[in-house]
Amino acid sequence: MDLSQNHCIYCERTSNEVPLISVEFKNQKIRICSQHLPILIHDPAQLIGKLSGAEGLEPADHKD
Repeated sequence: MDLSQNHCIYCERTSNEVPLISVEFKNQKIRICSQHLPILIHDPAQLIGKLSGAEGLEPADHKD
């Protein structure tokens, strides 16, 4: 997968289909759609195999 393209790293939909949010991680620019941004925040393990280094990301610690 070419991360320089305008598509969601999770679902691969393009910016023509959904709003995309640009994020930089390990000097790479990635994009994730607004629907899948919660995965990056709450369950980054789902990005293993899609995002190099995702295995080292911790989910957000909520203090509800």
